[in-house]
Amino acid sequence: MEKVNLLLLPGLLNDASLFEQQVAVLTEEACIAVADLTGSDSIAALAADALAQAPGERFALAGLSMGGYVAFEIMRRAPQRVRALALLDTTARPDTREATMAREELMRLAESDFPAVIESMLPRLAHPARANTPEVGGVIQSMAASLGKDVFLRQQRAIIGRIDSRPGLGRIACPTLVLCGRDDLITPPEAHRELAEAISGARLEIIEECGHLSPLDQPEQVTEALQRWLRDAP
Repeated sequence: MEKVNLLLLPGLLNDASLFEQQVAVLTEEACIAVADLTGSDSIAALAADALAQAPGERFALAGLSMGGYVAFEIMRRAPQRVRALALLDTTARPDTREATMAREELMRLAESDFPAVIESMLPRLAHPARANTPEVGGVIQSMAASLGKDVFLRQQRAIIGRIDSRPGLGRIACPTLVLCGRDDLITPPEAHRELAEAISGARLEIIEECGHLSPLDQPEQVTEALQRWLRDAP
């Protein structure tokens, strides 16, 4: 069977480690690239960066959180290149005023104490049962520390500046998976119900006992959902 091309888009302060457990399994049926989304400070530029790293002309596209915001921009720019779409723990809504203010406060803190930023974010990224484990909390801290303050500031500027993607949801025509953790505090299940209702034929999967970074929190369930999605792709 011919392998599907798959482009994975990580979130804020995430690198390829976010999807390591999925890649280990899916590599048998997909040619996978995990995009580096660390070099630009706007969603438009990050989408251009991601498209330049795509593993082929046509590909399945999966984005988590900030990666989802980039995926929406790719769907606006190059929908003909995307054969299937997976939106993980993300939202089509623009940043709220309150969220922007919270981000700006963390950006100020990052200038003087970036480790404190990582520590403050951790409880919102992982399920409480796993936030302090090496497999989840440890990986989150390692990714963030490795990418560092400057990447954090660029990515936060991109997230703050993102546009409202809801008007374009009805134009998404490829097979779409919408997935989130039941306990996602950043983009909760209702944000994903909104996506699934607006995208024709989208399938919604909510993972129990799972926080915002679902590929780390419940890796087996997320991998199985992505396998089903890839097998359904045309």
